Amino acid sequence: MGMWEVCKMPKMRTEVKDLEAQVQNGTKRFVRYAEGAALYSLGLHTFQEIAKEANAVYKVKRCVIVNLDIVNEYLEKHRVKKGEFGANE
Repeated sequence: MGMWEVCKMPKMRTEVKDLEAQVQNGTKRFVRYAEGAALYSLGLHTFQEIAKEANAVYKVKRCVIVNLDIVNEYLEKHRVKKGEFGANE
């Protein structure tokens, strides 16, 4: 048995088409970090921090997924209201 027979390359993940539409419909509640960052137009590290602060992270074997319902609730709770930034809004 050669080295190449033992070492298998991991499968490539398929890209989810119409991710935003699936999230809006409620057919997709969980995303990976990269998908969530793209969905919210945030950097990967920023989305990871938000997901962890919101306690929306689930680990399934070696895969990490984020519950978008919990992230949305967290973001709504931390919304900045008018007048909180000061006079230069």
